[in-house]
Amino acid sequence: MKKIATISVAILTALSFEASSAQTFHVSSSDIPQSNQLTKKQVFQGFGCSGDNISPQLAWQNPPAGTKSFAITLYDPDAPSGSGWWHWTVVNIPASVKSLPAGAGDAAKKTLPKGAIQGRNDFGYSGFGGACPPPGDKPHRYQITVWALSTDKLPVDSNASGALVGYMLNSNVIAKAELTAMYGR
Repeated sequence: MKKIATISVAILTALSFEASSAQTFHVSSSDIPQSNQLTKKQVFQGFGCSGDNISPQLAWQNPPAGTKSFAITLYDPDAPSGSGWWHWTVVNIPASVKSLPAGAGDAAKKTLPKGAIQGRNDFGYSGFGGACPPPGDKPHRYQITVWALSTDKLPVDSNASGALVGYMLNSNVIAKAELTAMYGR
């Protein structure tokens, strides 16, 4: 009897794990190859880099219950700044939205959902700023994170720094889905 109970518990645990992992909050991008190497499209134009500076298409699935809005950040923890480099922050994306098209980070195109706000990147402007690691550095990691938040809106504007946005996100996060891409030159 004890053996049957042990086997039953093991089966139930495996089934629970399989069901929960099938519903994991997840982010993907049709613009980032399976190798997770950024392309010229996502490389900055300036600072010695010559790319197209286009934010990647992003889609996310299975947000947790209670999600009231989303945010997106793109951060390079390998930048030789002492504090990393914020390439993109977007907040106040409605909970009904589950994707952004390529180029949504271009403030002039106005393709973000109504109410969404882009913060100031470390290049000094509001919007997407592509990868541009120093020449000769090992490839940098570019962490694209979709944040499921417990609030409809964060009290920030387009002048908000990555650090301020990060503070607000960490104060309201329910779950995060992350995709890490690489780029070096």
